[in-house]
Formats: sequence, structure tokens, C-alpha cells
Amino acid sequence: MGTRLLSIALGSDADVVAARQQARRIAELCGFNTQAQTRIATAVSEVARNAVSHGGGGQVAFALEGGDEAQRLEIVIADTGPGTDPQEALGGGESGSRHGSGLVNARRLVDHFEFDSARGRGTRVTLGQRLPRGGGARAPAAAALQSAARRLESGRPDPLNVVLLQNRELVESLASLHDREREAARLNRELEETNRGVVALYSELDEKAEQLRAASEMKTRFLSQMTHEFRTPLNSVIALSRLLLDRVDGELNAEQARQVEYIRRAAQGLLDMVNDLLDIAKVEAGKVDVRPVEFAVEDLFAALRGALKPLQANPQVDLVFRAADDLPPVYADEPKVAQVLRNFIANALRFTDAGRVTVGAALDAAARRIVFTVEDTGIGIAPEHQRMIFDEYTQVDTGRPRGGTGLGLPLCRQLAALMGGDVGVESEPGRGSTFRLVLPLRFGEAPLKRDGGPLRRLLLVDDEESFRYVLRHIAEDAGLQVMEAGDGAAGLALAREQRPDLVVMDLRMPRMDGFELLGQLRLDPQLSATPVIVCTSLTLDLEQRRGLSTAYAIVPKQDVARDALAALIGSALSSLTALP
Repeated sequence: MGTRLLSIALGSDADVVAARQQARRIAELCGFNTQAQTRIATAVSEVARNAVSHGGGGQVAFALEGGDEAQRLEIVIADTGPGTDPQEALGGGESGSRHGSGLVNARRLVDHFEFDSARGRGTRVTLGQRLPRGGGARAPAAAALQSAARRLESGRPDPLNVVLLQNRELVESLASLHDREREAARLNRELEETNRGVVALYSELDEKAEQLRAASEMKTRFLSQMTHEFRTPLNSVIALSRLLLDRVDGELNAEQARQVEYIRRAAQGLLDMVNDLLDIAKVEAGKVDVRPVEFAVEDLFAALRGALKPLQANPQVDLVFRAADDLPPVYADEPKVAQVLRNFIANALRFTDAGRVTVGAALDAAARRIVFTVEDTGIGIAPEHQRMIFDEYTQVDTGRPRGGTGLGLPLCRQLAALMGGDVGVESEPGRGSTFRLVLPLRFGEAPLKRDGGPLRRLLLVDDEESFRYVLRHIAEDAGLQVMEAGDGAAGLALAREQRPDLVVMDLRMPRMDGFELLGQLRLDPQLSATPVIVCTSLTLDLEQRRGLSTAYAIVPKQDVARDALAALIGSALSSLTALP
């Protein structure tokens, strides 16, 4: 040991009491606070009692170890008893039960604990506690501690004083415990108040969400009704201006003709905006039906070429249509495809001062998709703005007045999604832009293969057999391989084993509901990106919808229709393959 402070022989219970009291006094001399003094004294008492009871007596030695910067009070309790196996003494077993819980308790009370024992050669327990450091205080000098310890060694403590001291320590511990209980009660009250505030906030958010939903529905109804009312007078203004420009009732001078042309253009621009508003209102209200027909891309381009010829007001910009050879017929909603392409082409002509606008089409045979492109040599779009342009009522500041309402591209995105497709853009400022519309070659047909690999697989998880039957026929008609599970737990096991390309699931299921199933799928690195379509008859509140935020789509069971669901499945599977 280092600097020896005090040694006490252990032969009786009175010696154990003395060892406890001296340990407390030495701890006090070393600068430990009251709680630390009690812990050290208790640890010494527990080990010393074992030395007397099981080792037949021994010795307690106190010493100061380490340098000035890292001093430690070290206490060694040794006996000459029969010894024991350390694992049994500290971990239970017959010997451990003989020693009681004293050694285990002592180990928890100090920083350092060593147990050295073997059968037939006694036991040695070393306890260590780092001297306190705080507030810049220095550790007590070893010489001063030795001098104080010698004074302690000259007398033995009065047992009555020891009992009184222990009672005082117990009262202080109880008071401290009572203070902690009161603090815990205060924190619990604060937490309850906070919880009530959070619940009230969620309730208010639900109210606001309901108000927003009602306002959105009211806005949609208003737009649907009023845009119909706006169309009639606008069409009349356009028709009358055309009569004037055609000189049906007499000649106009040059200034009058210019004024009437301005009136016609303004009315046409307002009518285009009204049409966009009406289309967006219909899409949001779910009143837009997809009516697919089979058509040839060449015929679509011929119609667009004639319809868009009046928009070529700038002779320095050529409008070119160029389709790949041997394109198969496309099965889609032709008017909606034309509407998306008209928006793309009109924007390209508006933002191109010179050069050309090229409209093209190509086949992605591996994914059975048709890719329409509109490429221009215009001013281009900065990277940070390329995602914004598909948001409603958003226009990018180009530094030049270009007109428009900010509704055309968001409408294109919504129409593409209705047809099971997607839109995208690639652009570079000053170098032009390329807009893409990607659609399944046949509406409702999922991309059956990925990169020429095996057929895509869909997992149905629903405890309602009849609904699985309906969904299975829709999926199989789309050419998908279908797997089924009757509850969430079975669905999760099947998903981990088979790695499906798409999951369609219910929410209310036995063993594991849909909320937990979705969470488990997102935690699995192999399934985290798998699209999940939720089909449920539950009326979801705001909190439940937040819990389903990682789902690709949420479809009410009562609204499931063959063509719409087939298109949604195709769109979800198309999302697994990036735009070319």
C-alpha cells in the first residue's frame, strides 16, 4: 500500500462497529461529503462483517494511494479463513448465500473493488474511492492525514455514539429521499401539464386540419362552379373579337385591329387560366375519369402540329415533331396526353427566343413504357428551381415577363399520375430544358419486368379473403405474380422471405396491424424502399395519417375501382425505375 493511515484488528462485532466509525472519520478527513462518507463506511462495515462471520477475523488497513493529482483512499480487509471461489462469492451459489449480499452491496458503493480469494488461503478485499476534486480544492496532504489517523487510532468509538451517528445518517438519508420524492412529484405534475398541453395542441391541429379540409372542398366546389360561369362570357369575347378581326361587319383601321387583337389575346389567356383552374379542381375532387383508347403516336403528333401552329409567333423558333420508328400503338387517355404535351410545348415556345423546340417519343421496351420528350433551346431552369415548377401557383423568376399562372405544370404532374405515369425535367440555365412524360405503354399495365429480370411480384396482406380475391384478379390481369397473407405477422415474414416489388395491405388485421407492419417494413434495409399501398375501410384521423406517411398511397376500400387501382399499381411500380 502507499501512505499507511490506520489499521484495525477484526475479531468481534465490536471491531466491525469500530471499523465502520473509523472509516467514516477517515473519509471525512479526506474531504468526502456526508453521503460519500456514509457509502465508504457502509462498504467497510459490510466486508468487515463477512471477515468476522465467515473468515474468523482479520484486519482492516486504510492507506492513501497515488500522486497529488490522482489520490485514492484505499481500504484492504483481509481474513485468514477457509476462503471461497470468487464467482460463487460474488455471483451467488452456496458460498455466495453464506456470504450474503454484503460483498455485492460493497462493490456498488465504491469506485474500485477487488476480490482475491481461494479455498484454504483466506480472502482479501480491496476497496478504493477517488478523493474529491472540485472548486480548485487540493487533496489533503498525506502527512496531515497520517497525523490525524494516529489520533483516531488511540481511542475506540463509544457504541452509543455510533448508534446515534447511524440514526442521524438514516434521518438525513430519509430527508434526502423525501426531497427527491417531492421533486419527482413536481416533475410529474409538470409532465402531466405538458401532456395536457400536447393533447390540446393535437386536438387543435385536428380541428385546423378539418377546417382546412372543409376550406379545400369549398374552394374546389367554388372553382368548379365559377369557372363554368366564366367560360361562357370569355368564349363570347373571343368569338366576337374574331368576327371583328375577320372584318365580317366592315373594315378596321390598323390601330383598331391591333386593339381588338390585344382583347382577343387577353381573353384567350384568361380562358386558358380558367381551364387550368377547372381541371385542377376536377382532379382534386376526384371527378376526372381516365378514358383510355388505342392511338398511334404519329396521329397524336399530327394533331398537335396543327393545333399549336398559331402559337409559333416567333419565326426564329422552329417546332419539330420527331418520333422513333416502329412505335407500337399506345393505350392511354389521348386527350390528357395531348393536354400534357401542349402545356410542355407552350412553355417551351414561350421561353425560347431562338433555335428550336423538338417534340419526340421513344419506347422503353424493357419497362414497357412510352417516353414523350419536349426539348427546347431556351433560357433553361436553375437546379434549385426544377422541383418548384411542379408546385401549384409557383413560377420561377426569369427576370423577364413571360405570363402564365403557374398551374400548367402541376396539372401535368397530376394528369400523368392519373394515367399511371410521371413527369420530369432536365435543364441547365442558358442551355435549354427537356421535359419528359413517361407512361405505361398500356394504361393499367404495371411494368412487368425490371431491367429484363423476372416478373414483378405483389404481396397482398389482408384478413378479408373476399377482398384479397378481388385484388388478386386485378393484379393478375396486370400480369403480376401475386402472393397472399391473411395477417400482418404472416405478411411481414413473407415480405422478408420473398422481397416483393409492391405491398398492398389492410390496416385492421389480427396478430399485427397495418401500422406496425408498415413500420417494420421501413426498418428493414431490404424493404425500406418498397412501395406500399394501403387499402382500408377505416376513417383515419390526422395522427393515423401521419403514421402512414411513408405509404405510397392510401385508398379507401369503398373507392376501389379496377382501372384506377391498376393505374395506381402501375404508377407505384414505375416509381421504382427512375426517369430515363
